[in-house]
Amino acid sequence: MSQDVTALPDFDAKWNFGDPAASEKAFREIEEQTKATAGSAYRAGLLTQIARAQGLQRQFDAAHQTLDQVEAMLTDAMPSAESSTVRVRYLLERGRVFNSSSDKAKAKPLFADAWAMAKDDATLTFYAVDAAHMLGIVEEPDAALAWNEKAIAHAEQSDSEKAKKWLGSLYNNTGWTYHDKGEFDKAMVLFRKALDWFEQHGGEPQIRIALWTIARCHRSLKQFNEALVIQRSLEAAMEKSGEPDGFVYEEIAELLLAQGQTDVSKPYFGKAFEVLSKDEWFKANEAERLERMRTLGQ
Repeated sequence: MSQDVTALPDFDAKWNFGDPAASEKAFREIEEQTKATAGSAYRAGLLTQIARAQGLQRQFDAAHQTLDQVEAMLTDAMPSAESSTVRVRYLLERGRVFNSSSDKAKAKPLFADAWAMAKDDATLTFYAVDAAHMLGIVEEPDAALAWNEKAIAHAEQSDSEKAKKWLGSLYNNTGWTYHDKGEFDKAMVLFRKALDWFEQHGGEPQIRIALWTIARCHRSLKQFNEALVIQRSLEAAMEKSGEPDGFVYEEIAELLLAQGQTDVSKPYFGKAFEVLSKDEWFKANEAERLERMRTLGQ
């Protein structure tokens, strides 16, 4: 018998992607609260999000162990209507853990399986868009572009408001794919679409990121003054909030350097290094970029 989960907490609503440790703590509390009442599908779905939180904390072995528990729960005993959702979530999170640990070869077929399973099921549209968006991350630029455009089309054509919530991120990701291909004008169109979307549907953090991205594209277009105006406004907002942003410092430094203001750029490279050297993901994935900040900040 399928369980009525409406009386159970909506664990997805507990996500704080800026603080995966806090998210895991919230999920663990729900796990404890519902262990006597939740069915296998609810418990397994919750575990997929615990695994995602662990992966974001770079606890990859722990995340895989959590997902092993989910895999063991995906049996015929789980109601079929619920098992489809759980299986797709399992595939997505297993793929994300592999991708976060720099193993795209193992991640890619998992995202492909999630897409194949979800793309024709109206109840799984949100996860189909998620899968296509992840394939847009792990594929090479040309294939990534095709997947990003497929994800956008799937979300825009959907009647699901939840699926449409992907659009801001998808416009941003597709813009970066064009940017990586050196097609900066096309990238700017997508980055501006992302800003428009976040101004209507997002919060202040997403708007700031979208503005930073537009400024970064201005730098690629060698429109240094336009870029610096935006980054200076982000710097002012950052200083007002008291929350340092290493990426803003880095961009201001690069723009000043590009304009020949080497001495003025040095303290900004130094500030960027000070902030971003504390970011474990950045240290693991952007070592060369971090070293550039350290060197140019001296």
